[in-house]
Amino acid sequence: MDLYTKNLIISFLSVLFPLFVWQLFYLLHYNYQFKWVKKWMFAIFPILSIVLCMTFPIALMQPLFLDFRRIPLILGTLYGGYKVGFVLLAVMFITRYLMGGDVFYTSSIILILTTICAGLLSDYYLKKSLKQKVVLNSVLILLSLVFSALFMNIFGTNLLKIGIEHWFISVIGMVIATLLTEIILINFHLLHKSIKEKKLDVASHLAASFSHEIGNPLTATKGFIQLLSDEKISIETRNQYLKIAEQELDQAINIIDDYLTFANPAPKGKEKIWIPEAIQQGMAVLAPVAEENKVKVSTSFLENNDCFVLGERKKMEQCLIYILKNRIESMPSGGEIRITLDDDGISNVNITIQDEGIGMTQRQIDQLGEPFFTTKENGTGLGMMVAFRIIKGIGGKIEVKSVQGNGTLFHISLPKYDEKTKLIRMLS
Repeated sequence: MDLYTKNLIISFLSVLFPLFVWQLFYLLHYNYQFKWVKKWMFAIFPILSIVLCMTFPIALMQPLFLDFRRIPLILGTLYGGYKVGFVLLAVMFITRYLMGGDVFYTSSIILILTTICAGLLSDYYLKKSLKQKVVLNSVLILLSLVFSALFMNIFGTNLLKIGIEHWFISVIGMVIATLLTEIILINFHLLHKSIKEKKLDVASHLAASFSHEIGNPLTATKGFIQLLSDEKISIETRNQYLKIAEQELDQAINIIDDYLTFANPAPKGKEKIWIPEAIQQGMAVLAPVAEENKVKVSTSFLENNDCFVLGERKKMEQCLIYILKNRIESMPSGGEIRITLDDDGISNVNITIQDEGIGMTQRQIDQLGEPFFTTKENGTGLGMMVAFRIIKGIGGKIEVKSVQGNGTLFHISLPKYDEKTKLIRMLS
């Protein structure tokens, strides 16, 4: 590979490399939502491209530097507008001045005119099809190069004899850079559209699920209230209807609380929770359900009582109830659930829930806790969704392992609470 070809490849990579960095930077920004990132910062990438192109020219033919600097200048101006264009132009002038050369001032006039033209065409350019953009970019860079050659020829620098090959390579480079830029922008657009549609889909599912869940107890309550208007019913029957209506309203309130928990899983009033007690409370609530499904629940706790976490007691108990109920319902033919509790002696309280149910596939495990995912015919997935959110809200982690036909294991790791961690939190 001769020196010219090597320099050509390096200079062309100087145009493409910032485009790939731009895509990576944007994806990281979108994924992690960096608050310090501003829109103007994306102008750094064409600036980087210009500096690299001028630092590694294709050929140095005194007093000329043959490079691809016009590609990022024109692209940056067309996509970013005249403000970005003049920033790029200023960077180009500073870099070229520092590098020196006799034709600095003569070439600057053509570059200024190129930037003005690209800035004026920016709004028009963004509305055009890909084919029209490619043609317009190719024409702009070709005209800029031709007029540069003619203009410098007037001042005694004959660029025409060496220009045609460079013009052709520059146009090819512009076409490739334009296509890559459009592909990146299309990917960004599809990413925005996909996430927006997903949010709308979740919102519509939430609305439908909420309407269904809240509608059942409210409809039942309305029915019993209507029955109370009958003056012939006895006092005993009337009291029974009132009691059922009250229970249905309590159910509606619990459903609303679940949705509020999903929206805001972080505990409001934090307190010291003893996990063995929370587990026992959950088991007591689900005792009738376990007995009905012929499921035995056994426990194995540490002898020490140092298994405390910081959170909201009601939400913690609710979380354990949802998980245990889900495991009971996974054993239609009965079986045993084993709950073990220990700590790592340092910073975590570990809860393991092992069942003998039907198990889950890896795909089902991956979807567990996602909005509206459920394996039950009449389920909504709200319970497990809320449980996962509560655990995450107090800084915990949940890991699920399962084999179809051989049961499922839930491993829940919660941040341990003691006086030392309390002091650290107070200081922070």
